[in-house]
Formats: sequence, structure tokens, C-alpha cells
Amino acid sequence: MDVEFKYQGRVATTQDVEFIRGLISANPNASRRALSQKLCKAWNWVQHNGSLRDMLCRSFMLRLEAEGYIKLPPRKCVTNNPLANRKRPPKVEIDKRPVYANLSKITPLEIRPVRCSPFEKLFNSLIDKYHYLGYCHPIGEHLKYIIFTKERPIACLILHQQLGLFFIAASYWLQG
Repeated sequence: MDVEFKYQGRVATTQDVEFIRGLISANPNASRRALSQKLCKAWNWVQHNGSLRDMLCRSFMLRLEAEGYIKLPPRKCVTNNPLANRKRPPKVEIDKRPVYANLSKITPLEIRPVRCSPFEKLFNSLIDKYHYLGYCHPIGEHLKYIIFTKERPIACLILHQQLGLFFIAASYWLQG
């Protein structure tokens, strides 16, 4: 029977399924991750930056197994997914004294991007403590910024793209 299985733009033919079955039988002690990495290398299945499409390949193989085309080895371990089991951000202490001044008196303001930086924990903690909804990890494309004056954080800003629009959520510590 000819196989034509499509998954996220990738079409698996009978030859592809046979290749995957051969890969699994040639590596009986390999983990699912190791098998997906070997398959990515064999098919040159890489992202634009050269990284293997490992997770996509694993999902592809799981779907092939669910459809009955291949039999994957049993899972070797169940890992703790920190993204699914998120903890509240740790509390970070800052100077909370109100700033009674016109904007011209506290300039220059410095807007710092904080994604993947040491300031990201500060950002998450401040949003968790001061925003009325608390902190929830944003889903999708987003940018995070902290606005500083003289090395003191005074605002947090999230730019989140959804349906082609940017939504802004900010918490301010300025008074007056």
C-alpha cells in the first residue's frame, strides 16, 4: 500500500516510512530524541539558522506512529516541563519611594529591552507584583522593556503582536 502522509507541509511517502523503520531497527537502543536527530541529519531537515528541526521531526514521527505507520521505542524518561509547570517569579525588591517630579526632572529615561537578559527576572517580578492581573508568561511574539531613570526602574512595557496589532501593558511607579 502506498503511503502519502502530510504533516505541517512535509509529505511522507512509502519510501520515507521505510527509511524511518530502517532507522529505528538499526538503532534499537536509541531514544526518540536521538532517532529524530538522526532523521533530521539524514534528510537535512534544518531551520534557516542551521539548527535541526528536532522537535518538529519528533512530532512528525509521533503522528506517523499514531497513524500506525511506524513503531517508536518506548519513552525512556518523562521530563519535567518547566514551561507547563511555571512558578511565580521570585520577588525582587526595588526602591518604592514615589517620584514626585515632572518628566523633565527625571530625564533622561532609558528604555531597555529585557528579553533573555538579566533584567527579565526583574521585569517578571515587577509585573507580578504591581500589575492588576499579575504575571502570566506571554504567548506568541512579544517584546519586554523596562524604563529606567537614573538606574531606577519606573515602568514595565510589553509589546505583544496579536492579529497584526500591538497591545501595550504597563505598570508605573511614578506619582504626581
